[in-house]
Amino acid sequence: MAWRLLVTNLKSTQRQTLTLTNLLRHSSPYSTSFLVTKLPKKFRKKRKKHDSPRTKLVQSEPDRISHFERILQTDTVFRFLFKSKDFLSKQPEHVLRLDDAGKLYRELGFPRGRKVARSIERHPLLFEPYRHSDGKMWFGFTEFMEELMEEERKIMDSMEMDRVRTVRKLLMMSANKRIPLTKIYRCRSVFGIPEDFRDRVSQYPDYFRLVVEDDGKRVLELVNWDPSLAVSQLEREFVVNEDKVKRLFKFPVKHGKDLDLNMDDTRRLNLLNTLPLVSPYSDGSKLELWTLEAEKYRVGVVHEFLSLTLEKKASIHHIVEFKEEFSLTKHTYQMLLKQPRTFYLAGTEMNWVVFLKDAYDENGDLIHKDPQVVFNEKLRRYAQMQKME
Repeated sequence: MAWRLLVTNLKSTQRQTLTLTNLLRHSSPYSTSFLVTKLPKKFRKKRKKHDSPRTKLVQSEPDRISHFERILQTDTVFRFLFKSKDFLSKQPEHVLRLDDAGKLYRELGFPRGRKVARSIERHPLLFEPYRHSDGKMWFGFTEFMEELMEEERKIMDSMEMDRVRTVRKLLMMSANKRIPLTKIYRCRSVFGIPEDFRDRVSQYPDYFRLVVEDDGKRVLELVNWDPSLAVSQLEREFVVNEDKVKRLFKFPVKHGKDLDLNMDDTRRLNLLNTLPLVSPYSDGSKLELWTLEAEKYRVGVVHEFLSLTLEKKASIHHIVEFKEEFSLTKHTYQMLLKQPRTFYLAGTEMNWVVFLKDAYDENGDLIHKDPQVVFNEKLRRYAQMQKME
């Protein structure tokens, strides 16, 4: 019996050996296909994508305000339109060779890696490609777009004194009553300031003085202080509706739990801490950095800055441009998040835009529209048309 069991086991071992030999014979010398080396898909662990300031949205879903987010998306859609309009308007004959345009994706506002021709085709009423006498393909404004550009020039001429007033107020808010001219130029579209403003400042010697520093930097200085301009939008609103302004901001009082305050007492104490606000036309550079007065000043500066813009909004890049002049800190983002009654931040943590909420109605439309804003809206409508109706 033991002999039969031994023979049976030996035959079983021989069969397993033959099976393994056949597998190795029919596979590559280096093959491991007979081994299970991978887990089934359902057992694999998915790698978690870590949020970064570049991709993480400022607002979570419950707190998002759709019409502000929609405005941000619209700006992205029409980035090529407005950036190309500004760039082409500075070129001779308002034209540009396509080969050169392909390298200017930042200046023209189209995504890197895309062909500029695709962006041109989206706006046939405004831009057109053509073959030049040199045999190269160029693109420029259509005749209709040239007419619109002339209309815009007339609007800018008619609004010149209003833009001069805006620049005067910016200078009055700045710490030393002076701002490098390049900073104003880079943010000109936010305030509706014309392209040739640097040449026009000489026409207003009672308001501005242009100083060239040792390094060649041109700086715009304020000549005369005007008390009538040193009144912020908040101060004007306070006269009309005191209760509204009281509700705009919240600077909580830091106190211990031993005070045993009820909700009404806490609200009154916080209100005493909030008012009075600090004027953005005071010298914020002399305030101690982390005091309540300094924070109230910085909040007021951003509010006044936004009230001077055409669309009552600005990106981080526009605000950072004037960081030194307005005594702002690197914590401006966190500061604005603490004031959700007044400001709405959209976009990502690294590339955000701040809106002045009271300047918009419930549908996301500006309550008071500057003529330049009305023109921009008309330009967007034409940009979406494939032919004239």
